[in-house]
Amino acid sequence: MITVIHQGHFTTIQDEGRWGYQAYGMPSAGAMDRYSCRVANLLVGNKINAAVIEMTMFGASFKFDEEQLVAVCGADMQGRLNDAPISNWSSFLVPKRGEIKFASATTGYRTYLAVRGGVDVPVVLESRSTYTRARVGGYEGRALQQGDVLYVGQDGAFQVHTQNLESQYIPQYGEQINLRVLLGPQDNMFTPEAISTFFESVYTITDQSDRIGYRLKGPRIMHTGKADIVSDAVCLGAIQIPANGMPVIMTADHPTTDGFAKLGSVIRADLSILAQARPGGTIRFRCIGEQEAIEALKHEKQCYISITKLCQDG
Repeated sequence: MITVIHQGHFTTIQDEGRWGYQAYGMPSAGAMDRYSCRVANLLVGNKINAAVIEMTMFGASFKFDEEQLVAVCGADMQGRLNDAPISNWSSFLVPKRGEIKFASATTGYRTYLAVRGGVDVPVVLESRSTYTRARVGGYEGRALQQGDVLYVGQDGAFQVHTQNLESQYIPQYGEQINLRVLLGPQDNMFTPEAISTFFESVYTITDQSDRIGYRLKGPRIMHTGKADIVSDAVCLGAIQIPANGMPVIMTADHPTTDGFAKLGSVIRADLSILAQARPGGTIRFRCIGEQEAIEALKHEKQCYISITKLCQDG
């Protein structure tokens, strides 16, 4: 049993998301940073879709009733176990009645805490992820609050030992990030000059960014005509350009349909980088072809295979 001592800024239960229901208007939700979420689960020997705790900007604190193997990945929130510093991107044992607490993120924006077996909350539409706008999934469909009690599940998959992740698999978070973009499906609604402006400029992440979308400010992107389209499907990572010309990148809780022209999409492999970017940070975009996007996904998949082997070998 795990008791929430302090809820942090915005702390939710997430897994890899609620896939297969967007046709019915249900967003996928799920961990904003897939890489950190998966690696945290691997470090404790869980199935990759086990539910974890996602903390944003300022972390929570928890008390454990029993000894538990846990892992912490993602943003560095200066975690401490019984007041002793812990290493990020590592797994370790929390003793019976131990307390682990986090502070503000010094690098990155989101931290993932995985427990051996996963967090046991009800499965809703094949996922334990929290979608707070509809109060679906997770812990009563909401962010965690002080006094909430969590139980540990049975999603362990293989035996592991406590360990630190090798440095080659640990991403570095900076104030400026680069994201790769595939054009489409409505890039023909923008002039070549507008598209050049998008790829040659630096955009700043605004305070209005959240799990629904990252709203940017910078040079305006002009449409050839009107900004609106007949509403169509919106994918994770889609870059919408509304009438004000400021890009919006769709993230985990994005609407399933919308009526703004989409210039392109941030590739799936780069969305974990975006998830760790905070308001005030800047983004440069680079246009790529489909083959580079496929290679990026292959590289990410190979990382998971290598990390799994390292965890199993101890």
